[in-house]
This record gives sequence, structure tokens and C-alpha cells, in this order.
Amino acid sequence: MKNKNKKIILLVLVVLFLNACAYIVTPEPATTPTTEASKGWAGFVTKVGPSDTGSLRIEIGIQNDTSDWSVMQAATDKPVELQNADGSKSTCETVFVSTGGHTLPNGFQMRGYTAGTKMEPETQLLYVECADATAQPGQKLKLEYTYTTGSFNYYVKPKPVEAEMELNLDEVAADVQYPVGKAVDGLIKKETDSIEAINQCVLTLSGVKRTDTGLEFSWNNKNPSPSPTYVHIGKPPVIASDGIIYGFFESPHLADTPITPNGGESNWTTTVTAPADATGLYLLVSVESKQQRNFINHVIDISDK
Repeated sequence: MKNKNKKIILLVLVVLFLNACAYIVTPEPATTPTTEASKGWAGFVTKVGPSDTGSLRIEIGIQNDTSDWSVMQAATDKPVELQNADGSKSTCETVFVSTGGHTLPNGFQMRGYTAGTKMEPETQLLYVECADATAQPGQKLKLEYTYTTGSFNYYVKPKPVEAEMELNLDEVAADVQYPVGKAVDGLIKKETDSIEAINQCVLTLSGVKRTDTGLEFSWNNKNPSPSPTYVHIGKPPVIASDGIIYGFFESPHLADTPITPNGGESNWTTTVTAPADATGLYLLVSVESKQQRNFINHVIDISDK
């Protein structure tokens, strides 16, 4: 009888816990891209010349060709190799090639991101520098990198895919159209489009305005569910027509967000630091969806701002 009472109490506690939390965490299995989606990232050379220190500097742009949202970075344990036309090779020690931790939409391309500190942000361009090297006809750059694809789940660490790109230094890209390298149907949302979030909440970007330091975004969340709900979106960055992602990368679950009462709504703002001449903007927002700390990525066209 005593054991039976314990089981009943335990069952009651479980029911109360589930009702109080409104949603539970059920981690999804880690996945890797299919063969069709594993086209990886494309790279292109935008400038070749001497650096301030006399090294050979190769500035680079990258494009997401994975058929999904993706994070990319140069492999930290593999050397970047400069190959000359005569077959000689050398290693390039200075390497800044990544998305800066940001997840970029399929078909988008970039050439830099915000680095430094929050007090003193600076733009980090993507480039490689090769000491004791000079520009010569027929040179190629071999760069190994890793990438992951899909939505961000705090509880599941995706398995990175290893890949390689080879860049011909004789082929310098001109008149690159950032940030959309190739159009993908249905990917880009309008500013007025609503976004479905966790617990059937409806998130809307309700306002965008320029500030002295960048931009301020107003958000509205409506909660039709019977339970109070948090909808985390972090501090969304923007990518501009200059190919730079403005805004520091932060895990989207870290930033505070107000609780939306059941049957009610909530409003809040986020900001991003960007120069006044940054135009052709697209907002990159990760919205808590389906389950707690699982985030679905969205891109919103605010290029008229």
C-alpha cells in the first residue's frame, strides 16, 4: 500500500510539472546534410595584393551553397596552402575565413562580420595572409573548412561537415551583389509577415527605425495558448549590401525577453550597431519554435530602411 501511494504521488507531481512548464524539452537527434544538400560553401577572391606588413593578402567572399541555413569556418587544425604555378607551395598562417558564428541563409554571401568588443566593435573582413609571398600568375589557394547546417538546438550539437575549397587568384570577382548571391523561392520574408513561434505564438516585427548607433527593432508577440510563454529571439544581426554582418553573434537563448501571458501579447525591442551608410539590409532572426531552446531561422527583408 505504501509503494502504491508513492506511485500516485509521483504521477501527480509529473502532471503538475508538465502543466506548469507549458512545454517540455525533447532533444532531436543530431543530423548531417544529405548528399543533395552537401554542396558546401563556395569561395571567391575579391582582392589580391600586399598587406601593410608586406605579406601577400588575399581578400575573400563566401557563399552558402548547402541548400540550408549554415555556419562555416576555416579548419583550425589544417593549414591554408598557397600553390604557385611552378608547383612550389607555402603555408599561410593568418586566416580569417568564417561566418563569425552567425548562421547564413542558403544563397546568401558575405565578406565580413562584426568583431572586437561591444564597447569597441570593429569589422573583420575575410582574408588570408601569406608571409614571404608575392602575387604571381597561376597561383591557387587551398583552404579546408567545416560547416554545419539546419536550425539551432541548444541541447543538440550538430556534427560538422569537412570540406575544401580551391581559389584561383587570377580570377578576382568584380561587382559582387551582396548579400543575396542567388535567389531562393520562399526564403525571404516581408517585414509584415508573421512568424510562428513556440506554443503557437505569433511573432511580428512591428517596427524598424534608425538610431544614432544603428537600428532598433520593435517586436510583438501574441500568445493564443492557455499557458504563459517566453519566445526567445536573442539579438538578431543584419547583413548589408556591403556583405558585412553587423551585430555580435550570441546564442539566441541568452538575451532576456518578456513573458507573454496566456491569451495576451507582449512587446519589446532589440538593437544592433551598424554604420549609417549600411543599406540594403536583411534581418537574420532565430525564433524559439516547436520546443524550448530550439530555434528556427528566418530572414526578413528590411532593405527599404
